[in-house]
Amino acid sequence: MQFIHSKFKEKLFETLKAVFPILAIVLLLCFSIAPIPPSILMTFLIGAVLLTVGMILFNVGVELSMNPIGERVGSIMTKSKKLMIIVLISFIMGFVITISEPDLQVLAEQVPSIPNIVLIMAVALGVAIFLVLAILRMLFKIPLAYLLVFFYVMAFGLAAFVPGDFLAVAFDSGGVTTGPMTVPFIMSFGIGIAAIRSDERAEDDSFGLVSMCSIGPILSVLILGLIFKPDSAEQVSEAIPIIDNTVDLWKLFAVGFPTYIEEIAVSLLPIVFFFGIFQLIARDINKKTLIKIGIGLVYTYIGLVLFLTGVNIGFMPAGNFLGQTIAGLSYAWIIIPIGMIIGYFIVLAEPAVFVLTKQVEEITSGAISSKAMRLSLSIGVSASVGLAMIRVLTGISILWFLLPGYVIALVLTFFVPKIFTAIAFDSGGVASGPMTATFLLPFAMGACEALGGNIITDAFGIVAMVAMTPLITIQIMGLIFTLKERSLHKQVVAQTPVASLSSYGDMEIIEL
Repeated sequence: MQFIHSKFKEKLFETLKAVFPILAIVLLLCFSIAPIPPSILMTFLIGAVLLTVGMILFNVGVELSMNPIGERVGSIMTKSKKLMIIVLISFIMGFVITISEPDLQVLAEQVPSIPNIVLIMAVALGVAIFLVLAILRMLFKIPLAYLLVFFYVMAFGLAAFVPGDFLAVAFDSGGVTTGPMTVPFIMSFGIGIAAIRSDERAEDDSFGLVSMCSIGPILSVLILGLIFKPDSAEQVSEAIPIIDNTVDLWKLFAVGFPTYIEEIAVSLLPIVFFFGIFQLIARDINKKTLIKIGIGLVYTYIGLVLFLTGVNIGFMPAGNFLGQTIAGLSYAWIIIPIGMIIGYFIVLAEPAVFVLTKQVEEITSGAISSKAMRLSLSIGVSASVGLAMIRVLTGISILWFLLPGYVIALVLTFFVPKIFTAIAFDSGGVASGPMTATFLLPFAMGACEALGGNIITDAFGIVAMVAMTPLITIQIMGLIFTLKERSLHKQVVAQTPVASLSSYGDMEIIEL
């Protein structure tokens, strides 16, 4: 109990530090250049409270349950050393977990040209296939950079033949499917598989599963775009609820709670089911640890229900209305710096970002600090939201941003340490989570609607932009890390007497 209590205190501080800047920015805008109705502001504030409590419970729950479950399932599965079993289980897990990801339902509703079930099944198939490829890459020690270059070249090749109205949604799908439920399990799953290996590259290969699972949906949705050939896309816009009194306000959240109670239960069920099967087979966890994992699952469940209710009901209307109001100003260009400031802080409130930064710091023994990771992610997302707002204002095709961005990111993979490449491409999927889908996307949609633009082509794509820029900023951090390491090595060699150097032997000098 003392351990759980200390975790709550730690997560409370981290969560408040992440959420408070978003609250401050929105309130500052509301009481200055972008006034909003009191009912929407009240909905936003209640949503913020639910988000804060939900994030605290979710992050404590992940550490108590999701991380140990993923690691144990990964290590037990790999110990079997039967390739067909590993492939089959990985495929089933990827397929089932993706279908149960709540954000995928949102994506399906945004593509009127394709039946929801067809799109969901295609995306789940893409994730399942690429989860298998990611695990095989780890087992056979295939460099991640080669696979990333190959598959992204394939994706942009397909993009040349896909209708423009479909393009942004296809690239958004890569970020949407790596949500708060999928990411913690897949990341810890990879760490569990890597733990079986004892070679020096095992640490580098423990990351990269999320990045591979992000490519699968992009390719599958692009292929769907070629098959279905959507002629035109329907204009969509977020409905802003009209609330006249406190009873209506309560009804708004009362309707939302049952929806997310059911969705998160369906999302957690496959993970609990698989863990139960593996525990029955291995029986390597004692009763005390099982109780701890059970408590963690309850925290994770309640936390996600509160978080998703808060952001979907409280944040979406506020984001949409703010976007409309700011874009309607005579100086609409101000939406670019405002979007950049919001982007800088909002990524820190993504639940999966906490998981990623913590695991990176632990796996690298502090060599890559969570502070440095958060800074790199914030800079990347800030830049991406700024570029997305330029698209909203000008209507420039998303390919003019994605193509050079991914070229830079893929070129960097050959100049930075492998672990930075894996972490960077994982970060892309992690950064584009529910906060992006429920605040930044409605913000862009509201602005686009006020400017009279095409919502499908100009507003959609912001998730893809948010997923792209961390690939560059985190790899640049890796490049700086490498250059500093080389500079330090030269200083050590220059300041060490020749006699002392010779006593170390040539091999040890090379390893430095």
